[in-house]
Amino acid sequence: MRVLGIETSCDETGIAVYDTEKGLLSHALYSQVKLHADYGGVVPELASRDHVRKVLPLIQQALQEANTSPEELDGIAYTAGPGLIGALLVGASVGRSLAFGWNIPAIGVHHMEGHLLAPMLEEKSPEMPFLALLVSGGHTQLVQVDAVGKYTLLGESVDDAAGEAFDKTAKLLGLDYPGGPRLAAMATAGEAGRFKFPRPMTDRPGLDFSFSGLKTAAAIAIADQQALAGGDMNEQTQADIARAFQDAVVDTLVIKCRRAIKQTGLKRLVVAGGVSANTRLREALAETMQQQGGEVFYPRAEFCTDNGAMIAYAGAYRLAAGERNIENVSVRPRWPMTELTEPGY
Repeated sequence: MRVLGIETSCDETGIAVYDTEKGLLSHALYSQVKLHADYGGVVPELASRDHVRKVLPLIQQALQEANTSPEELDGIAYTAGPGLIGALLVGASVGRSLAFGWNIPAIGVHHMEGHLLAPMLEEKSPEMPFLALLVSGGHTQLVQVDAVGKYTLLGESVDDAAGEAFDKTAKLLGLDYPGGPRLAAMATAGEAGRFKFPRPMTDRPGLDFSFSGLKTAAAIAIADQQALAGGDMNEQTQADIARAFQDAVVDTLVIKCRRAIKQTGLKRLVVAGGVSANTRLREALAETMQQQGGEVFYPRAEFCTDNGAMIAYAGAYRLAAGERNIENVSVRPRWPMTELTEPGY
């Protein structure tokens, strides 16, 4: 089965062609980072308009690179949620329209299921069941994955997601959008131990996360240092705060993963979402899984952030199992992943 994948949930337009026998045939991505940089974050209306401009040219590009004509496609998968409603509607409308015109089925894919299954695109992929840590700008979740569509939510953020906290703290440090990767880069020059931030919700049982208080602790430290300097901090102080913040986030995620491993007995850990590209997090989780006698799996760096390949793969899996959606344009800005069912049910 050959499927066209369309991802337009936020600020990246991702298109891909995936074949269940030959693998990933092509993928194209357009990032709106420059568009939103002047505003310090994503502007939903601008994001939607840019998807309208880019989605069809990228579809043409992906089909050409895959050496695939519309007649050779067996289905279309598009992100139906969660995400920005205007952005989601662009992908859903285009996906449904093309499917109708080409007389092939279409299916709406859950964005986080796409992230969760992204490591399956790699040559070395995990067998199910496994534990999944999904960390992005909008979500931080620990999920027990027994099969595709059979998910148990073990814990999630009760306020800011890890990626969101990274971006907000980076903004407090005066870093340009997108701040998370810039903060991580700055942290490499930081001195460990100069600042000490809390590891939120690790002093109590459970697997939920909270990063809002950590962000506040960083904001207080930044304000104190600015007051002491009588203005802007020096670069080393900025780097030291960035280091302390990143260490706190990484330690918190690692502690919760250890708890989840102990609770479930699972020895395979999948880490996906934009924050999964963080080098320090990867190093810490690799060490943790080695100590636990287990293994950790990631998507390649280009598939950690939003992309069409993960949507094409997830959609192909469900379409191949005979799953179809009714023929209308429907998206869900909020959509708990636990509402998903196994393909064919």
